[in-house]
Amino acid sequence: MSTQTLTYLFVGLTFSLYVAIAIWSKAASTKDFYVAGGGVHPIANGMATAADWMSAASFISMAGIIAFMGYDGSVYLMGWTGGYVLLALLLAPYLRKFGQFTVPDFIGERYYSRIARVVAVLCLIFVSFTYVAGQMRGVGIVFSRFLEVDINLGVLIGMGVVFIYAVLGGMKGITYTQVAQYCVLIFAYLVPAIFISFLITGNPVPQFGLGAETVDGSGLAVLEKLDLTLQELGFGPYTSGNKAPIDVFAITLALMVGTAGLPHVIVRFFTVPKVSDARLSAGYALVFIALLYTTAPAVGAFARLNFVQTIHETPYQEAPRWFKNWEEIGLIGWLDKNGDGAIQYGPGSPFEGPPTFDARQGSNGERSVANAPTAVSNEVYVDRDIMVLANPEIANLPGWVIALVAAGGLAAALSTAAGLLLVISTSISHDLLKKTFVPNITEPAELLFARLSAATAIGVAGYLGINPPGFVAQVVAFAFGLAAASLFPAIFMGIFSRRMNTLGAVAGMCAGLLFTGSYIVYFKFIRPDLNNAEHWLLGISPEGIGVIGMLLNFGVALAICRLHPPPPFEIQELIDDIRVPAGASVAHEH
Repeated sequence: MSTQTLTYLFVGLTFSLYVAIAIWSKAASTKDFYVAGGGVHPIANGMATAADWMSAASFISMAGIIAFMGYDGSVYLMGWTGGYVLLALLLAPYLRKFGQFTVPDFIGERYYSRIARVVAVLCLIFVSFTYVAGQMRGVGIVFSRFLEVDINLGVLIGMGVVFIYAVLGGMKGITYTQVAQYCVLIFAYLVPAIFISFLITGNPVPQFGLGAETVDGSGLAVLEKLDLTLQELGFGPYTSGNKAPIDVFAITLALMVGTAGLPHVIVRFFTVPKVSDARLSAGYALVFIALLYTTAPAVGAFARLNFVQTIHETPYQEAPRWFKNWEEIGLIGWLDKNGDGAIQYGPGSPFEGPPTFDARQGSNGERSVANAPTAVSNEVYVDRDIMVLANPEIANLPGWVIALVAAGGLAAALSTAAGLLLVISTSISHDLLKKTFVPNITEPAELLFARLSAATAIGVAGYLGINPPGFVAQVVAFAFGLAAASLFPAIFMGIFSRRMNTLGAVAGMCAGLLFTGSYIVYFKFIRPDLNNAEHWLLGISPEGIGVIGMLLNFGVALAICRLHPPPPFEIQELIDDIRVPAGASVAHEH
């Protein structure tokens, strides 16, 4: 059976499974739609949380970033992993004890204000749509390469699948679909990693293979060989970084605290029966997440080593089929600058952004790249989002492994996209309609509006997937920065500060979101020519500026809250009740 047939088979079977689960677990009430009825088992919730958490950025893009950035790419690994620990220990149990449906619900009740609720909804929508853009781009990349359809059509197909199980099943359907998606994505990630680790080092455990000696007789460990190989080509060492320490710190911290403010992950802890179950599911999720995150550095290193050894100085006419496959959809580009007919891979980027191609082919058969400046020596453009997907092909693994990776990439992107779209629809139907503008709305009408909101959100997500503002992990990093600057301080102070009042929280959220959003838009879209350390504030890149936005949020909130009366006594009692340890009294286990 051909690889193409296997890919259609694997993807078709997994999509059928997701749709069947959605039909089986159709939401019959708003509680089913918002929090899956509140009765999900901690292990199932841990798997669903892991799938929600491990998005296209984790599955597709993170190892690609590590492959090309080396040491500097570790900021994503440290930030996202540490952020989940921060969320699980610092916020999740308290929010579950609060017992509402959404993050804006908590902010609205805690700050006793419709304005605070509306501002939280706006922050959530802004963050979620920024995040979901990366997921839909990941869906398009997988479809375009492995199912040989246009990227835009791939996004539309992904939208259709998400529409069925998100609109029909709500959180109940999404939860059990995500359990299946976790099994698919983790199997798809680990199988090729084990294969490749064994081929390169003789050790089938990727985490150990990363530090093991290669089997080529050189006597070098994987990282030593990668360092030497890249230095011979003119690159810097793979294991040393180029980023300024302050930027590394800022990006890592922004990703950590941004994680703790991500609404689609927080809402997962509302789906379990009690507070102790929220803690248990957080622990299970951490184990499930660690399986992928401890494997990613090895996958990135193996991918870069295999790519260089396979491509550099290879005559284009003898280039492997996978190179030309990715070239055909515009995610690899080559321009023969020295006219030798061979692919030269060296330092520097030959052009910025996805390549554009002339209709004609080059003299050696290559698709002629139209936007490659001749002053740069490197002849090859590689979209870093393809490395995990291309890795099995580069290593000549069996066709069923390649098909499995395609299904896993789609599972990762769709699971997170569904979670994000659900919190958007929930915020609109529950927080804006039910709790703010139409308090007397009936439950059937609220459920209808929730489904209509989900359908609308899917449409917007599809547009962002077709017109993405960057590569997957970069877009996701912006979302984390925005969450760090807006939602995290309001949630943190809502739990741990009895003094924080409405005006302080609202002013802080607005200040943090406005500053961070403006900084990102300025350097990424208005003046990308100034996007370098020389022009950044304190040397902090747009990916890390959420830290400054967070500090601004805290500063503005604390300053303004002191100018106005403290919260009412019943709100202060609510804060004390939330913070009572879960095991202190049976009465608190609601």
